[in-house]
Amino acid sequence: MLYPSLIGSFSRRPDSGDSPVPEDGENPSPMARSNTETLDSEHLRTLLAGLAHDATRFRFDVAPNPCVGAAVVSGTEVIARGFHQVWGDAHAEVNALLEAERTGTDKSTWDALVVTLEPCSSTGKTPPCVERILASGIKTVVIGELDPDPRHRGKGLELLRQAGIEVLLLEGEAPLSAVAPHFLSWIDNERVRRPRPWTIAKWAQTRSGQMVPPQGVGGGRWISGPESLKEVQLLRGRVDAIVTGVGTILADDPRFTVRPPGNLSKPPMRVVLDSHLRTPPDATILKPAGENAAGGAVHILCVGGAPGERHRALEAAGAHVHAMHVATDDGVSLRDVQTWLHEQGAQRILLEAGPRLLAHYLTSGFVDQVRIYSGAVNGGEGPSMAGWITRLKLIARIQRECHEDAVLEAFVEHERSD
Repeated sequence: MLYPSLIGSFSRRPDSGDSPVPEDGENPSPMARSNTETLDSEHLRTLLAGLAHDATRFRFDVAPNPCVGAAVVSGTEVIARGFHQVWGDAHAEVNALLEAERTGTDKSTWDALVVTLEPCSSTGKTPPCVERILASGIKTVVIGELDPDPRHRGKGLELLRQAGIEVLLLEGEAPLSAVAPHFLSWIDNERVRRPRPWTIAKWAQTRSGQMVPPQGVGGGRWISGPESLKEVQLLRGRVDAIVTGVGTILADDPRFTVRPPGNLSKPPMRVVLDSHLRTPPDATILKPAGENAAGGAVHILCVGGAPGERHRALEAAGAHVHAMHVATDDGVSLRDVQTWLHEQGAQRILLEAGPRLLAHYLTSGFVDQVRIYSGAVNGGEGPSMAGWITRLKLIARIQRECHEDAVLEAFVEHERSD
């Protein structure tokens, strides 16, 4: 069910005959003593705009989810605010309600929950926010935007209304096209038809764009500093899979584990694209994670017909080996890789690879988000990624510093199919 915009309706008294959420085909009916009498239209508009602005601070941390803000109000007083801050963690509505409870404010004074986007009605990484709202006892919910996903649009509002919650829709103050354009890409028709994970490409480079430092610098491996490495551990703990290529395995022999301050409780699976099974059975990635570290299962994706003895040796070492279709470059098909990852339940993945695989992903249009660390290092070896940065259409970008490193974060804009 779709609901009309209620812009301007708050200036009218609820008993004037205007119903905030009329059902399809029904005439508006009067309501008895409504919480809307204590709410101010201009204050709600301003509050929604402010919540939407503040929510964008977390856009790279929650993608592909939309960045959302919420507040519990008493008249024109804001009792508590909450935001969706980390992908997979509590949504804005839940955080706002929890913060309101922590203030000790009498719940009878809670006039409304104001939220920039329609509360979710289905179970994902977290339970439906609609259930938490109903359990809170709050009687009015003010919403700034309907869920644009046609699979869920209007369902949260309908569930709230059926439970007796007064639902007010005030569109236009928190438009997703400005607040969370990446979410519109996530629910694009083509992506829904052929689902694939949200892919974050992370790499470290020198000032000239090389991913291998000059000889004698960082032991031939490290470009970014220790604080940047800590950020990467946090990021690893917030994805479902880490994807790399066999070239990185042979050159760097990495573990791709999660270490503090990252979340060790649910380490992502580790996926190696290795068309001809060149991964050594004694590679570090196949060894125990070690103390104070966690690593997910190791999956090696190869082309069909790869040598059987290598297949058996890698499985004996603990790897899971999967045969994929061959692409035109004699390697595994990235489309098949992305489809396979989605089938394994990976919604958000981190691509940590060398320039060749990175370029392949970028050329294929499978990168949704980038995080690029530029260390205070001149020169370097190998091809430069600088050209890619200038060619990509980056949106919502930020440039920041992480101690001595410069960090660029952005979404990669692709053509939408609708």
